[in-house]
Amino acid sequence: MISDLFSLASKNIKRRGLRSWLTLLGIFIGVTAVVALISLGNILQLAVSSQLGLDTNEFITVQAGGLSGYGPPGSNVVDPLREDDANAIERLGSAKNTIKRNMVSTKIEFNEIIDYKYAGSLPNNKKDLDLVYAQLGLDIFEGRLMSPSDSGKIILGYNFYNKKENWGGKQITPGKTVYVNDEKFQVIGILTKEGSLIKDNMVLMNEDDMGDIFDYGDEVDVIVVEPENKDKIQKTKEDIEELLRKRRGVKKGEEDFEVSTPEATLSTVNNLLKGVQIFIAIIALISVFIGAIGIVNTMTTSVLERKREIGVMKSVGAKNKHIFLQFFIESSLLGLVGGVAGVLFGTLIGFAGAIAMNNFAGTEVTPEINLILILSVLAGSFLIGGIAGIIPALNAAKQNPVEALRS
Repeated sequence: MISDLFSLASKNIKRRGLRSWLTLLGIFIGVTAVVALISLGNILQLAVSSQLGLDTNEFITVQAGGLSGYGPPGSNVVDPLREDDANAIERLGSAKNTIKRNMVSTKIEFNEIIDYKYAGSLPNNKKDLDLVYAQLGLDIFEGRLMSPSDSGKIILGYNFYNKKENWGGKQITPGKTVYVNDEKFQVIGILTKEGSLIKDNMVLMNEDDMGDIFDYGDEVDVIVVEPENKDKIQKTKEDIEELLRKRRGVKKGEEDFEVSTPEATLSTVNNLLKGVQIFIAIIALISVFIGAIGIVNTMTTSVLERKREIGVMKSVGAKNKHIFLQFFIESSLLGLVGGVAGVLFGTLIGFAGAIAMNNFAGTEVTPEINLILILSVLAGSFLIGGIAGIIPALNAAKQNPVEALRS
């Protein structure tokens, strides 16, 4: 019986043709927005985590605030951090070690072609150097990593090697000579591709070489802190904040510096994404609501047009519940078909967004099909269609068979 009703409802939807598709439009737009939004949100979160290197929870980063210009994090600030700040942080009982790092925008020249990239310093002692490699999660693709004694040498991100079209068709490989701010350096290593716009384009050099070239004195762009107890990283963060407030003469809530853990950074990113998701979700709900009104309107019109059909069905023994189920299933199928179309289109948008993100930012995000999301959305669209069709279905069930046959 139920299968017959579903079959008949499908035929009625097909028979109405364009009107059915126009009815589905609101549901289709709403479901597309929901599926695409969630897919793109997950992709963006993975991409941001990759770009910021939020794959470790062992280190705290400290940088000054109050920008006076553009540049890497912690640079071009009104009141920069100093080496004394790093030394003071290291004396805290909850801090095990600190690493001072600088990042600058610099001119890179190879094969008489000039480009501008960011260069980062590497410590000149093995202990700190190993910690930086661990913090950044660096692996070598060709050549080798830098040792503390290396001077006049640099490590380059994967894009320097991979995108030879940027260098007149010549490939930068270990052993080649590159000019950094007009100073000659030998490439000793190419980093493994990370899918990160930052890591894949970075230039790494010994901190003594960087200090000689850029002459930034005792200024420090970023202080990397290794906590004494990694399970109490929040306590270390609070100790650093209290110390720097005293050293810089600022009150709580008026800090001109930032102390962040990977979890806090990721939480901030997630909160921003949630704000965008809520806004688009509201738009999606409006579209779904309009779609539901469209189904009500279409089903009400269908009841009026099919009065004689209803009269015939009742005259041959159909009960009110059969008439109700006929129109209820029909409206539910309208919602389901709109949901299926929306899921397919929303999933395609998610895949297209992943490809665009990978091409634009150099990430390697792989989109995934969320079966739970898809099944939930399909069930929801079927339910919305059914709810929207309840009143028209009740009106159809209440039709007087004699009056319906006369219409």
